[in-house]
Amino acid sequence: MGTILLKLKTKVERPLDASVISPDVFAGKSLKEIESLELWRGNKKVKLGEVFEVSGESGQKPEEITITIEGDLSKARRIGKQMTSGKIIVNGNAGFYVGDSMKGGEIHVHGNVDSWLGFEMKGGNIEVDGDAGDYIGSAYRGSKNGMSGGTIIVKGNAGSEVGCFMRDGLIRIGGDVGLYAGVHMQGGTIFVSGSSLGRLGAEMTGGKVIVMGKVPDVLPSFIIDEIRPNIKVGADKITGSFYSFSGDMTEGGNGKIFISAPNNEHFKKKEAYIL
Repeated sequence: MGTILLKLKTKVERPLDASVISPDVFAGKSLKEIESLELWRGNKKVKLGEVFEVSGESGQKPEEITITIEGDLSKARRIGKQMTSGKIIVNGNAGFYVGDSMKGGEIHVHGNVDSWLGFEMKGGNIEVDGDAGDYIGSAYRGSKNGMSGGTIIVKGNAGSEVGCFMRDGLIRIGGDVGLYAGVHMQGGTIFVSGSSLGRLGAEMTGGKVIVMGKVPDVLPSFIIDEIRPNIKVGADKITGSFYSFSGDMTEGGNGKIFISAPNNEHFKKKEAYIL
C-alpha cells in the first residue's frame, strides 16, 4: 500500500488547480515524477514539488494509494477530480470542486470546503468535518446531470441548492441548509439534520428530501398526503412523525418532501388537506 504526504511549503495566495492530486494520477509514478506534475497557480504553470513537500511511497494501482495533504487548501480547486479509487485526506480546509466528477474511492476533509462539493459525482464517498458551500452534489451550469451515485456527508452547515438536478445517491447534512435544497431533483436522497431556509424541492420530479429541523413553509405546488411515523435514509430508519408532501406538481413530479412534525407545529393547519 502506498501512502503519500503532501505538505504545503507556503500559504497559497492564488487559485490553485489541484486536479492532478488524485490516486489515479499518482499511480505507478515515483516521488520525483509526482513532484514534476504540472498544475496551474493563478495564470502560471508550476511543478507540484514547488508547492508541496512530497514524501512517502506511491503504489502501482489507485486503490493502493492514500494521499494525505497538510495545510490550508482554501484556494485549491478540483482535488480528487474524476478519481476512481484510493483515498485522499485533507488536514485543513479545501476550495471549490472537491471530488469533481468523482467515480469511486474516498475523500475526507478535516475542515471546511467551498462550493460545488462532489458536483456531477458518480460514485465513491466524500466526508467533510466542517461546513460546505453551495451546490453540493449538483449539476454544473448548463447541465442537467447532477450527482448520480455515491455518498456525501457534511457534518456542519451547507449553502443553497444542495442536490440541484441530483439523480441518485445520498447527501447527508449534519447542520442547516440554505434555500432550494433538492431544486430540479430527479432521484436520490437528501437528509438534513438541521433546518432549511425553505423552497425545498422546487421543480423536483423525483427523489426525496428529509428535514429534521425547522422549515418556514413548502411551495404551493406540493400536496400534503400523509403523516409518516418513520422515514428510511439509506439503511437507517429515522423515527418520529413527518409531514409528507408530493410534487413538484408544476413539473408533474413524483418527488417527496418529509418534514419533522414536532419541530414544525405551524404545519398543523395543513393536516385538514390530507385525503
